[in-house]
Amino acid sequence: MSGPEQLEGMHVAAFTRANNEPDTIFHAQRIPDSLMDMGAQTAVTALYQTALPVGGAVLDLMAGALSHYPDEAQFQRVVGLGVAKAALEANPVLSERVVQDLNDEPTLPFEDDSFDAVTLCDGLAYLTQPLAVLMEIVRVLKPGAPLILTFSDQFHAAKAVAIWQALEPADRVRLVSVLMSRTGLAELDTGEVVPPEDLTAWRDTVHAVIGRKPRT
Repeated sequence: MSGPEQLEGMHVAAFTRANNEPDTIFHAQRIPDSLMDMGAQTAVTALYQTALPVGGAVLDLMAGALSHYPDEAQFQRVVGLGVAKAALEANPVLSERVVQDLNDEPTLPFEDDSFDAVTLCDGLAYLTQPLAVLMEIVRVLKPGAPLILTFSDQFHAAKAVAIWQALEPADRVRLVSVLMSRTGLAELDTGEVVPPEDLTAWRDTVHAVIGRKPRT
């Protein structure tokens, strides 16, 4: 198993975690569902409706039982990669399923320039080697294709890396932007979706960072 990354300008323990139990075991013992409330999940779907290119090949990284893709979206290929086999099997939109712990093996089992988009929802908080994984995402994206990265303020404290837990939400967005920039992703677009005051079932703010693989 690879150890946590040590990045220039960040504490040596930034990407260490309190619980070092393999993610495949940790998540296999839990209900394969999102920590996001229904309103936040709906917000992610709305973002995908505007930002996710349809008709091609997409990769849902660190996938679970739900990908939050719009019901009307049609893709040639939908690959889900995650640590929980049962969750992937329960996900109805996937045409291919890969069980892999990115903290154990960050190399993606896909060819260069093979995806029209990659989505990563509520996953970066748990990566001990985020740059390695992001570099792999850039490798498998087609030129000009987006990585759509989203997260809420909810996370498993035992599994989230130290720096994620230490930062406020706005600083987490800046961290994500720095990491994405360091791996060559460009045209970064950041934003958040805040629940309407009259929607009491929606408490979570959804943060999003979108970056594209350079065309040249």
